[in-house]
Amino acid sequence: MLSAATDSQTGPAPAADAPVVDPEAAAPYAERAAYDEAVAAVRAAAAAYHNGSDLMMDDAAYDALLARVAATEAAHPGWAATDSPTTVVAAGVAAGGEVPHSEPMLGLDNVFGEEQLRRWAARLEKLVGGAVTGYVVEPKIDGLAIAAWYVDGRLTRVATRGDGRAGEDVTGQARRAAGLPGQLRRPLTIEVRGEVFMTDADFAVGNEMRTCNGEPPFAHPRSAAAGTLRAEGRAYDAPLSFTAYGVRGAVTDGPRSVPHSAEMAALAELGVTTTAVSSAGMRVCARLEEVLAAVEALRVARPGLGFGVDGAVIKADRPEDREAAGSSSRAPRWGIAYKFPADTRTTRLLRIDVQIGRTGVVTPVAVLEPVQISGVTVTSATLHNFDDLARRDVRVGDVVFVRRAGDVIPEITGAQLDQRDPNSTAFVAPIACPRCDGPLDRGQKRWRCARGRACGAHEALAYFATRDAMDIEGLGDKIIRNLVAAELVTDPADLYDLNAEQLIGLERMGAVSAAKLVASVQATRGRPMSRVLIGLGVRMTGRALSRRIARHFGTMRALLDASVDDLQQVEGIGPERAATIAADLLELNPLIDKLAERGVNMAEPDAGPVAETPVANPADAAPLRRPTARPCGWW
Repeated sequence: MLSAATDSQTGPAPAADAPVVDPEAAAPYAERAAYDEAVAAVRAAAAAYHNGSDLMMDDAAYDALLARVAATEAAHPGWAATDSPTTVVAAGVAAGGEVPHSEPMLGLDNVFGEEQLRRWAARLEKLVGGAVTGYVVEPKIDGLAIAAWYVDGRLTRVATRGDGRAGEDVTGQARRAAGLPGQLRRPLTIEVRGEVFMTDADFAVGNEMRTCNGEPPFAHPRSAAAGTLRAEGRAYDAPLSFTAYGVRGAVTDGPRSVPHSAEMAALAELGVTTTAVSSAGMRVCARLEEVLAAVEALRVARPGLGFGVDGAVIKADRPEDREAAGSSSRAPRWGIAYKFPADTRTTRLLRIDVQIGRTGVVTPVAVLEPVQISGVTVTSATLHNFDDLARRDVRVGDVVFVRRAGDVIPEITGAQLDQRDPNSTAFVAPIACPRCDGPLDRGQKRWRCARGRACGAHEALAYFATRDAMDIEGLGDKIIRNLVAAELVTDPADLYDLNAEQLIGLERMGAVSAAKLVASVQATRGRPMSRVLIGLGVRMTGRALSRRIARHFGTMRALLDASVDDLQQVEGIGPERAATIAADLLELNPLIDKLAERGVNMAEPDAGPVAETPVANPADAAPLRRPTARPCGWW
């Protein structure tokens, strides 16, 4: 958050170096004391961010606060502190790193929309004296910036960004980062700069390792990466990833001065993961309109990348344009960060509800004060499971961090402990099923009612009857409630055993309506297999994926006999999803057999062999820890 490591500044540089800022974006403070307080808050938040500790505020709050500081300094120049966070590279970060940088690791200024980006581009053209001959667009990852030195092809030293002039030696831990090889494919002496971070998968694995060793979970991926990179003597090695966004030294056999895109391609050939070979990719653009299209494409792809991307970085590609534009004391004028809406925000936890799913899974769910995250209003978030909730110690009344990762529902990653009410109490997990008061099976991380799907009979029946599934006309919530209460049905297969005589005695059910409902149920026996799959509610599938599965396998028997590898041949199914689907189908097997015995169709018409290329979603397509880059600093 804030902005990633070397992009940490979000406010303007002084005088002619001021970045493009919408004058209506922030109102100046009217009093000097309020300005001084805001400067102190920005410094403290920046220090916490760069040091890898828990966030003091979310990205959007930091950007808004810094924008007000910048607006105040523009309105009252005499108030500006000499080391204002709008004029230093890393506000609030203490010096003292033992490894000096060959050149300062600068940052990037930010823009927040198309109009600001166009104004930046117009300014750049004035600086270079004409049209820019090419741009590159790269993803901006929220991690920890490092410099890595290779001598004769061997990795010899790695240092953090620190205060921009010197950083900490983290060679030992950085050597483990995927994408940062210990030996290049050619014996070159170069300096590589890039980002160490955790993918979503790495973050889950790292937290698993951390909590298994009795430590509290990481609050967010950046602090996890920073803490892991600095850690010494831990009993476990959490996974890390690296992507390069810059190189100093010759990496090509041609001219020493080559475009940035060519440098990144050459660096990738040496074995280093770069923006050019990342799953998010690098776009080379001739015109600003192409830049805008590339930024939008990255924004759309962002949820499925498998790692946090909080913006796009736009840079002049050719060295002559960079030289003409130059740099200020804190940021290059030839590069800019286009910030996306924050995907981690803070809000207050109002209460914790316990939900029981169709399969009997018992899950704690956070009810939140509404908050906008990536353009979506979020009012609830997953707390995963009760063990995880206990480890995180998130409490009602806390100010919590909420993020949207991938295409899953929002999750809470931690709480701002310094704002906790001292009288708050930890959440007490249920000892019996909240729905049926029966025993809970706590043998796995995800607790379940011992009755399984029978406990969630109402939800399972309602879902089975929906229009996209079996489309059973007349089977509404009230009738389902009455059927379950009368113990006439416990699962969808029981619907096909109903007769009119059994139904006549139910509330609001006469002879005519009973006969119609029985006929409506019986008419669904011939529905295609895809509709049956939708109605069963197999975990990690939906309407579209259920249809693809049915077309691919053709029959329910072929699907039930399929291995995890077989399932991955269906478009959109990666390893994790395949394992979950296989496990759920195994659990559903008795119900499927029961439906088949009652004459429900178990084949997909005109399915035939499906020649589908196993294209996983972006997070599955890339190797687990092959990262993307977030360019900044000096490139």
